[in-house]
Amino acid sequence: MLAAYAASTSADDPLSGLEVGERPDPEPPEGWAVVEVRAASLNHHDLWSLRGVGLPEDRLPMILGCDAAGVDQEGNDVIVHSVVGEAVDGDETLDPRRTLLSELHQGTLAERVAVPRRNLVAKPEALSFEEAACLPTAWLTAYRMLFVRAGLQPGQTVLVQGSGGGVATAAIALARSAGARVWATSRDEAKRERALDLGAHAAFETGARLPERVDAVIETVGEATWAHSLRAVRPGGAIVVSGATSGDAPPAELRRVFFLQLRILGSTMGTRAELARLARHCETTGLRPPIDRVIALGEARDGLAAIAAGDHFGKIVVTP
Repeated sequence: MLAAYAASTSADDPLSGLEVGERPDPEPPEGWAVVEVRAASLNHHDLWSLRGVGLPEDRLPMILGCDAAGVDQEGNDVIVHSVVGEAVDGDETLDPRRTLLSELHQGTLAERVAVPRRNLVAKPEALSFEEAACLPTAWLTAYRMLFVRAGLQPGQTVLVQGSGGGVATAAIALARSAGARVWATSRDEAKRERALDLGAHAAFETGARLPERVDAVIETVGEATWAHSLRAVRPGGAIVVSGATSGDAPPAELRRVFFLQLRILGSTMGTRAELARLARHCETTGLRPPIDRVIALGEARDGLAAIAAGDHFGKIVVTP
C-alpha cells in the first residue's frame, strides 16, 4: 500500500527523512481492526517525529499520521481515536504508557491503518471524511481543555493565548459555538484578524491589559505568555496547559497561585468518549474545522513543508 513514512530522522532537516512509497499492509493483532483511510490530516506531531522526538531509530521506518477517518472492515464510517493505551479510571490519557499512532504503532498517512477496535468512533453522516479527519488531535485536545478540564460554561469568558496554533484556533471556534465569550491573543495582527473570523469576540496583542479578568485561560504557548495568563485569570479561575512551545520553565509565581486560589490544570489529548461527543457537537451545532487545503498522499511533503513554514490557516488534509 502507498504510505508517507519516516525513513530516517533529522533534527535540522526533518523533511529529508520523509519518503512516500510502498509499505506492507497492516497485519492487525487480535482485538484490532483495519480501516480503509478516506482522509487523514497533518499535525506538527508529524514534523516532531521526523526530527526524532518520540521516534527512536529502532522503530523506523514509521508511517506518519495521527488523525484519520475511513471505513472499517464491516463497512462502517469511522473516526480513528489516535491514543493507544489502557484506561485508568476510565481515561486512557492517564495511562503513563500511552502512545499515539505513529510513535509505536504505524500511523494514518496510508491507504490502510490498523488500530484497536475500541479506538473506532462512529462518524456522523453530516461530517465529511475530510472534516472528521481533522478532529482527533488538535480539536480533541481543545475540546478536553475547555469543557472537561476547565469546565467552561455558556456565558463565561475564556482567553486563548497564541491564537495562531492548531489547538488555539480549535479552542476559539469550539468555545464560541458553546456560548462562551472568547478573547484571543497573538503578536501577529493577521492572526488576530483570523481569530476574529473564527469567532473570537475580541483579539489583543500578546500581553495586553484586558478589560476584565477571565474565567479560564487556554495556554499552549508557555514561557512567553505565562505571566500574562496568571494575571488575566480571576481568583479561583483555571489555567489549562497543553503545551509550551516558547519554553516550559517560566517563573511559577506561587504566591499568586495560592493567594488567588488559581487552578493550574494539565491536559493531553482526550478520550474516545470525548472524541464521540466532539463529533456530535460538530454535527448538532454545524461547526466545522476550517480546512486550508486537501492534497493527495503523494503530496505529503508539500503539506508538511507548509506546516513547517506556517503557510496555512486551518487543517491540511491528505486523501489516499
